[in-house]
Order: sequence, then C-alpha cells, then structure tokens
Amino acid sequence: MKTRIAFKRDDADLSVYDCGTGKALLFQHGLGGDEAQVAQVIPAGLDWRRITTECRGHGNSTLGTRRPFSIAMFAADVIAAADEKGVDRFIAGGVSMGAAIALHLAKTYPERVMGLILVRPAWSFAQAPDNLAPIREIAALLRSHSRADGQTLFARSATAERLRMDAPDNLASLLGYFERPDAPDFADVLCDIASDGTGVLQEDAAKLSVPALVLGNRQDAIHPLAVAQVIADTLPNAHFLEVPAKAADAEAHFAAVRTVILQFLDTEFKHRSVAHP
Repeated sequence: MKTRIAFKRDDADLSVYDCGTGKALLFQHGLGGDEAQVAQVIPAGLDWRRITTECRGHGNSTLGTRRPFSIAMFAADVIAAADEKGVDRFIAGGVSMGAAIALHLAKTYPERVMGLILVRPAWSFAQAPDNLAPIREIAALLRSHSRADGQTLFARSATAERLRMDAPDNLASLLGYFERPDAPDFADVLCDIASDGTGVLQEDAAKLSVPALVLGNRQDAIHPLAVAQVIADTLPNAHFLEVPAKAADAEAHFAAVRTVILQFLDTEFKHRSVAHP
C-alpha cells in the first residue's frame, strides 16, 4: 500500500510517499523527476519499506523561497522526512540526483545509513561536473527566453547536435525541461543543482564501508559510465554492474535494474539487523 503525506519544511510543502513494510529504503528521484520515476526501478513485491520524498519543486512538492537549492538542502529534507516517519537506520538510494543525495546522506549520517544503491549517478566527487553543462545551458536559456524560444535555440545548439548523435535519450529528457509549466521558476533548481556537488570528497567516500550497489550504463552523456565506475572503485565495499543502456532499450534497462537491486538487498541485508553496531 502506498500513502502520501504533505510535510512542511520552512515554507515548502514536501510530498512524501511511504510504501510497504519492513526495513527502510530511502530512495530519491533524479533532477526533474518524481516518485513515479523511483517506482520504475523498485522491484515489485519488495519486502522493504520504501520512502521517497519529492524534492522541492518536483512532483507535488512546492519550491518554497529558500535559495540556493543544493544537494545538501534536498538531503536535509529527506532526513527530516525520515525523522517524521520515525525511521532511524536505512539504506539510502536514488537515481541520478537521487544517487548524489544518497551519497551525501552516507557521509553526513554514517550512523544511520546501512547501505547505498546508486543508479546512474551523475556526480562523483567534483562540483559542477562537465557532464551536467547541458543542464546549466538550459537554465540560462529559460532565464533569458520564453520556453518555446529557449527550446528551439537549444534544439539547434551544438550541444543538442552532439547529444542527438551520442545520447538521444538524454536529449529527449533535456528538451522536456522546456515543456514544464513551471519551467521559468524551475530554472533556479536546474542551475543550482547542476552547479552543485555531493559534498563528498573522494577520501570521504573511501571511508564509507557500508555495502553499496553502483549501476551505470552506456549511451548516456549526463550519467557517464565512467562516473559510476569511479564511485564504485572508491567505495570500499561496492558492487558495480553495467546494465543495458536506457537509450537502447528502456524496458531491458529497468528490468535489469530491478533485478539487480532485489539481488543486492537479498544478498546483503536479508538477515542483517538494522540495529546500531
């Protein structure tokens, strides 16, 4: 059973989804995504309690007035929702931006995070990574042009031409930012988050000994396979797997992600206590 509550943080109304029972899995969506994006990668009949907080400006959550937006801000909202739900220990996971939030949570709350699931991470340890430059470009266009004109300019840009050849799935997602009804306001989120970092240095990640699953795929310029690989190589107890490219076969991609997540949870945590060591 899935329930949704409205949770107040500052002057932002956050939408929090709570599904299932058992040990807790806090799983976050990507930039521009929502709870439905998370549901795509969660195995059916999972014997876990999955909680997803839609980040400010995403899904049913409002933007609020606090600026700038940041990975740390979104992570603080996630932990506040966990506190509200009475969740102490949990696995932190997410897709893209959600993976960045999970990594931040593991470093900031090591006594609470008992595992990591990072699906197509877009950030490793650098701030404003080059692979997110197209998102910053879109934010600039949304701030200076109408949605329609900005979309046309981006579609004709050298960036779009490169993505059209190398990562068409990314291009389709990026063009979708211009079609959001709240696109002019959401430009702040795009710019701030794409200019941010996880707040986790490589030496910090090397000390995170919890079991971790890191999934990457090819044909993905926003979530390069190399980013997933460097994270997996740094985390001391990481399992890395390349899954089918979402751009080539979305159905095969999501099926593989769900299968591997289920295997990871069963192998690493089925008989593991959530109590503090």
